Formats: sequence, structure tokens, C-alpha cells
Amino acid sequence: MAVAKNNFRNSWLWIPTLYFAEGLPYALVMSVATVLYKNLGVSNPEITLWVSLLGWPWILKPLWSPAVDLLKTRRQWIWATQFFSGALLAAVALAIPAPHFFQFTLAIFALVAFNSATHDIAADGFYIIALPEREQALFSGVRNTFYRVANVAAQGLLVVFVGKMQEHTGNFAVSWAIAFGLMGGTMLALGIYHKFILPRPANDVAHRENSAKNFFNDFGKTFAAFFQKPKIITLLAFILLYRFGEAQLLGVAKLFLLDERARGGLALTDEQFGWAYGTVGVIALLCGGLLGGFFVSRNGLKFWLWPMLLAIHLPDAIFIWLAYTQPQNLISIGAGVAIEQFGYGFGFTAFMLYLIYIARGEHATAHYAICTGFMAAGLNLPMAWSGKLQAVLGYQHFFIWVILATIPSFLVAMKIPLDEEFGKRARTN
Repeated sequence: MAVAKNNFRNSWLWIPTLYFAEGLPYALVMSVATVLYKNLGVSNPEITLWVSLLGWPWILKPLWSPAVDLLKTRRQWIWATQFFSGALLAAVALAIPAPHFFQFTLAIFALVAFNSATHDIAADGFYIIALPEREQALFSGVRNTFYRVANVAAQGLLVVFVGKMQEHTGNFAVSWAIAFGLMGGTMLALGIYHKFILPRPANDVAHRENSAKNFFNDFGKTFAAFFQKPKIITLLAFILLYRFGEAQLLGVAKLFLLDERARGGLALTDEQFGWAYGTVGVIALLCGGLLGGFFVSRNGLKFWLWPMLLAIHLPDAIFIWLAYTQPQNLISIGAGVAIEQFGYGFGFTAFMLYLIYIARGEHATAHYAICTGFMAAGLNLPMAWSGKLQAVLGYQHFFIWVILATIPSFLVAMKIPLDEEFGKRARTN
């Protein structure tokens, strides 16, 4: 019993920092880049299109996930990719003030995305093998929380920092270059920390093959095994459609908050945006994620699936109110964003746990990566067209469409298989 308690205690030394390191590059590429390009004069349709394309490595990562399973240990992949992320973010800092910054930063962000997707494969697989299943539901809230803490650091504190720097320098490019230099240093420090602090599970081994033929045979078998799971079409539909409406909202919400009032936006400054969306909103999201993990660990995922499905979708209607009223009071805007983000955090817990449910089995690391690849497709494909759709409909009608686009997720949720006991934490006397 003493050993189990010690293992539980040690988990707090690496799970929060590991998922902060997983969330930070993703937040910088998929969220902060939107603010960066908006500040530097890039148009809404260009931003949503190109930022969504940067998400493709997270969609395609199942193609190389078996390589992470078969070559080196997950532990080695984790700290090595964190070092490389640090170097790439430093390169972004150098590229921002340069001529043709848009092309240069997009190319480097693409490398950050590929490297970060590889890190995600290793980190998620490491989580599954290093933590007993009975603790995974409880720590699901923790991992989601610190993944979102990275969002607070990036979308909140970093954007506020850039706003303050711009007031002093009068130059967004210089301010953003300094900010990305700091992020590069942060990732290098995390890589050093994890090189020494991560546990060494006995089953975290490199499955080196004797020949290229054996490697590719195992590679193919791993993929084939995933698509032979019972009800695989229903499972994939659930992954792709769970966030169909939310994905389109995410693509446009930040632009709506920053855009001019004459164009239907709320005209927030970077500092106001960093406070309302990047800090208050993400803290609310963290609270929703923690509460979701706690509730599921007590009653199981099946009990909470529908309340969480409602929680992630219905608060999207707040953006309809924001678009029609265009409030100027920052507290009102922050409160509306907080309610929507709390619901998102609470409802997203069910989604992430269901991916673990699907991935269970012999090839858990690779299968979880396949799940998250489809999850990324379900986010980035709708996001790609969201900017153009908003330009056609306007913000008010676009947010009404977002609510209608949540209906498919409710329909497919009626069909998914789910064990009654999955997610419940084992009771001890």
C-alpha cells in the first residue's frame, strides 16, 4: 500500500509539467499565431485557412505513431522533442521582424507542429503505460487542466505581455519576437527537467525490429488492428463530430473579440483579449476540466456523457448574445467567455476519456495517436472554412450556424458503445 501511495504522489511531479509542455507548442501554433498575424495585418480568411493547415501534423500523426512505439523509448522521445521545440520557437522569434515574416514563420510553425505532434504521441502513450488505469480518470482532469494552463500562459499572460511591450516599443514585431524567445527558453527548460524527472516504467521499451520488413509488417498490423475494432464507423463518426460546431467557433471567436466594432467585432486590445479570453476564459476552462475529471472518477463516464455533451455545446449560444449586443463592459464580455469556456472544459473531459476507452489494448500508444489524429481532423477541417463562412454570413448569423452545427454530435452519441464502469476510480477501504 505504501508503494502505491508513493507512486501516486510521484505522478504529481511529472503529469502537470508533461501536459504543460504538450499544450504550450499547440497553443502557440493554433491560437497565439492567430493573434500574432492579426496584429501584423493578415486578413481573417488567410489566418483561419493557414492556421488550420498548420494543424495537419496533429491530424496525420497516426502515420508515424507506430515508429514512436517501435523506435526508442517514449521517455526519450519526450525530452528530445521538447529540446527541438525550444530551438524552433527561438527561430520563430528571429523570423518575425524579418521581411516576408508570414512565409518564414508559417514554415517554422509547420516544423513546430510536426515536432509537437510527435511529442504528443510519446507523451500520451507514456501516460497510459506509466499510470495505473484506476488513476487515469482522476488524472485526466489534471492533465487536461495543465494542458490548459499552457493556454493561460500563451493566450493570456503572453498576449498581455505583448500588449504591454507594444505600448513601450510601438512595434508589434519586436514585441512578438521577444515573446517567442521566452517561449523557446521555457521549452528548453522543460526538456531538461523531464530528462531527469520522468519515471522509467518497465514496459517503456524500444521495440527495435530485426529488419525493415518486420518493422513495416508491425506498422501495418498496428493500423489494421485499430480499424478492426467493433463499431469502428460509429466510433470515428463520434470523434469527428463531437466538436463540429465548437471547431468552427474556435476558428472565429478570437478574431471576433479582436475585430473592429464596425465589422461586428468587440474591438478588444491585446491586453483585454489576454485577460478576457486567455486568462479568465482559460481558468474557467481549467475548472470545468478538473470538475469533469473528478465527477467521472466517482460515477463513471457513461453516467456523465450526456451532461458533458450538453455542457460543451449549449453555452456556445453566448456568442450569439455577444454578437448582437456588442457589449463594451469588459466584465460582461469576460463573464460570457468564462461560461462558454467552463462548459467546454467540462464537456471536453468526456471526449478525451472516450479516446482512451477506444485505444485500450495491445497497441494503446499508436491507437490513441490515431484517435487524436481523427480528433485533430474534426477540429481543423471545420476551422479551415470557418473564416470564409463568417465573412459571408457575418458574425451574428455565423454564431447561430454554430449552434445548429452541434446537432450531429448529439445524434451520433446515441449510438456509441460504452462500459458502465469505465472511468470510475477503484474504491479503497
